[in-house]
Amino acid sequence: MELKLIGPHPLGRDALGRQTTRIGTLFPKYGVLYTQSPEVHAWQRAQFVEYLNDQRASQGLPSLTVDEEVAVSMESVDLIFEPDFILIRPDPERMELAFAADELLLGLVSKRQVKFMTVSDARVHEAIKRRGEYWRLNAIPRNREAKQRLVFGSKVAISGLPLYFYNRLTGTRWLTFHEFELLGRLDDAVLAQHLQEIADYSSRRNRRGRAELDFFAAEPERFDAEEFAGPNYAGLPVVELRATYERIKSRFHAALDEAFRRDDCGDRAWCERMLSTLFLEGNDTQSEHLLDGLSREFFLQVDWLAGGRFEEGEFLLDSVFEEAAAHPEDAELQRLCDLRAKGIIFNLIRDYGDIEYINLGCVPESLSLDRPLRRGRRGVYLAEFCAQSDGDPVKRHMRLQKWGVWERLDEGKELLEAIQLSDEYTDYCLDRRLGCNQLGMNLSHRVVIRRLNEIYQGLNVRYRGLLIRTTYFEREYVPGIATDKLPIDRFSRPGYAVALARLLGHAAASSLVVGRLSEGGRALFDDGDEVVFEDGDGLPSQILATDHTGAFAEFKLPLDTYATDYARPVNRRKGYVPDALAFAQAYLTAFREQLLRVQGDYRKRRNAFDHLFKESKYDPGGSFAYRWECVLKRVDSTNVAALVEAIRREMQPLDQVAVAAAPIPELAALKP
Repeated sequence: MELKLIGPHPLGRDALGRQTTRIGTLFPKYGVLYTQSPEVHAWQRAQFVEYLNDQRASQGLPSLTVDEEVAVSMESVDLIFEPDFILIRPDPERMELAFAADELLLGLVSKRQVKFMTVSDARVHEAIKRRGEYWRLNAIPRNREAKQRLVFGSKVAISGLPLYFYNRLTGTRWLTFHEFELLGRLDDAVLAQHLQEIADYSSRRNRRGRAELDFFAAEPERFDAEEFAGPNYAGLPVVELRATYERIKSRFHAALDEAFRRDDCGDRAWCERMLSTLFLEGNDTQSEHLLDGLSREFFLQVDWLAGGRFEEGEFLLDSVFEEAAAHPEDAELQRLCDLRAKGIIFNLIRDYGDIEYINLGCVPESLSLDRPLRRGRRGVYLAEFCAQSDGDPVKRHMRLQKWGVWERLDEGKELLEAIQLSDEYTDYCLDRRLGCNQLGMNLSHRVVIRRLNEIYQGLNVRYRGLLIRTTYFEREYVPGIATDKLPIDRFSRPGYAVALARLLGHAAASSLVVGRLSEGGRALFDDGDEVVFEDGDGLPSQILATDHTGAFAEFKLPLDTYATDYARPVNRRKGYVPDALAFAQAYLTAFREQLLRVQGDYRKRRNAFDHLFKESKYDPGGSFAYRWECVLKRVDSTNVAALVEAIRREMQPLDQVAVAAAPIPELAALKP
């Protein structure tokens, strides 16, 4: 069915570049999108009923009955128009209507310009998830400037001036005191018109039971719609009209905190309150509910990608891929239709066979701001899917190999050499993981090597257009909280800080031993890769290293070279842990215990450690076998007490910290 448009185009602009309409109502049964003013869905539904009755009258048919008119309204879909997007606000009980509207809109605009709202409702969330279309959920921008544009871009009119901030999720228009105060500058007739408009709409409820108009940040018990009830404002004498306005303004002013009396996105309190009122209220796309068990710091960074859905066991690639193929010059479209993501999806289908749905997104290489990628690549993907044989959703984390065939070709290598170097780097990554395990790092349990095909379009012109293989590593998704992103309120729980300090100290010792270093020369620890698990009492029970990035990068310098870096986990928390001295004590004691344990294990099983990579390539230029040998010699020669003291000295002003000097009983016999 071809969609018929009554009114301006949803994404149309006037001569000044302003949107010509902000809302619309789509009637899937009739194939009609109604966008005429006034910009109130209830009015549009009523006007469309009149339109149908006019059509029927011209054909000599009777008008619709009351029940038929109600049915027309009930089978409509509310739409919100942003400058570049059409947002569908579905009825959770009628998702088939939302999807029917979606299909019709695809004949009017690109699929990537149509998104869904109200995903806080489990029924909406589940329906979209099972279509493999997380990428079509509407979310809040991440940077401050974009949030400000979104807030002020949400201002709408009813029949007069655009006074109101519109909540697209609930349909409520919010009037601020600032906008109400500005009404006093209008002439008498226009002031009366707007006071009547506010009186009429603040007393109404929309079909979701939400107020059509409400008052931003006002305490309901001190200011509500009752303030406007009673008079016919257009009929009031001017003196009485102005007096009534001033009385209402005074009441509105008194019902607010000072921070909410001026519209100012530069004011953090005002901006956060408005953002919450318009976009976070009931919008769980900003919480863990979107993907059960997904840590908040990951969710806020996920860029969901196009994939496809399953029907009768068959995988149907999203139609937006056809659009991407037809427009290779469109960078945003190419990003959305990531061909590497497509390869990952195909691998999952091959592995599991009976998948019901897949959603796959891209996340940054690292959520640490201090770890920029200087060379190579490290695309990271997150997948959620459900296989019929498993029943429960499965989550997987995928990371592209930093140095692969593509990167080696970019360096000017011949194809065979590029393949060989890529394979050697894969072995190096796996050897590092084995070495980290051997030296006590608590890593994720299972990592699988995968490969996908992609067409080379890099710097080496001789091989452009060639199909090459790209390696990536797949592991289970770890649902804990990154140590550097723990909410501060966690530390108010009795015993939390000290328990965390012990776990951090243990993990820090293992990280230092394996020489984890960034490309910039900074020790890597407590900046995103370490994840905390909490027990049933809400206390830290385990820290898991989700990645061993940078391991064995530093294998020669004495361990105390990085004393400052390993004092940082204590220094950065000293301002909000209940007892900074106890926190430092627990950290250093656990650090010392773990380092003595690793040192003791090596001395006890020296031959096994020394020969672990004996058959591997040995090259003083930096092969892993050589690095392994250097790391073992370093840990064996380290004076643990001196190292702990060096770290303690960097914990200023925590110079009162003392570390237990007594040896660990079971390791006493192993000390030199």
